[in-house]
Amino acid sequence: MSLRYILPLALFLLQQIPGSGADRDRPEFSAAGRDGPFILHTVKSAYQAGTTKIRILLPSKIEKSRLYRVLYVLPVEALDGERWGNGLETVRRAGLHDQYGLICVAPTFSHLPWYADHPDDPRIRQESYLTRIVLPFIEKTYPATKGKKSRLLVGFSKSGWGAFTLLLRNPDLFAAAAAFDAPLALDKPGPFGTGPIFGDRENFEKYRVEKLLKKNGGRLGRGKRLALLGYYGNFRSHHRKAHGWMDALKIEHHWRDGPRRQHSWGSGWLPEAVALLAEAGGDRPEKKSPGK
Repeated sequence: MSLRYILPLALFLLQQIPGSGADRDRPEFSAAGRDGPFILHTVKSAYQAGTTKIRILLPSKIEKSRLYRVLYVLPVEALDGERWGNGLETVRRAGLHDQYGLICVAPTFSHLPWYADHPDDPRIRQESYLTRIVLPFIEKTYPATKGKKSRLLVGFSKSGWGAFTLLLRNPDLFAAAAAFDAPLALDKPGPFGTGPIFGDRENFEKYRVEKLLKKNGGRLGRGKRLALLGYYGNFRSHHRKAHGWMDALKIEHHWRDGPRRQHSWGSGWLPEAVALLAEAGGDRPEKKSPGK
């Protein structure tokens, strides 16, 4: 066969070869759309099953010379569930994004969010999805301050657990975390839909709050980077245990044992939680460096 036939044939065959593993794992983000008052991106990632979403609430007036801190408003439910309210909408109604100059981000997850990576199922890598997919995308696409001091975490119930474990497992990645009415003293997988997400006891132990406080509490340094807010009937005892652990380990933290509030995003605890987070490293936007 002559060379002039071989080269086109070779090119055709190369085009039929599936992409590399790196190509298949590369996330796909949609262009920015709208979902009411929020910016919306859809995402296809190897770390999640199907299509997920990222909703973003920007300060009302973006200054071109400024960079802004990012508040990750961690969901309690899978996909677009709102049984317990809407965290990003609660932020918007309270004007917290403007009050503290925050870019507020609410990702969705294909499975019940416990903010863990499953040991075997590649489509349940929730921690990796947030830290390796969502976070870099936000800082590349929006005027966000890069680095630990810009990243704040807030959640309640399951996502309060998630806020704490994300910070404690990644103390050099996030500045501060706040949790309201969260099962922080959970000591085994099984309750509250944890089993399918953690997979097994060995993996669960990597995320257990008491163990993480003992292992990484010393890496938090000075200042109150963790905030506990309650209470409601669900998990007051869990918060008291976590407070006791942190006191015993001499880990500085904010502690609010009340007032009694409903187990939801909109029961009044979120403004105080965000205020406490904003104290961690200052609450003012950062000026852009020349040339950015």
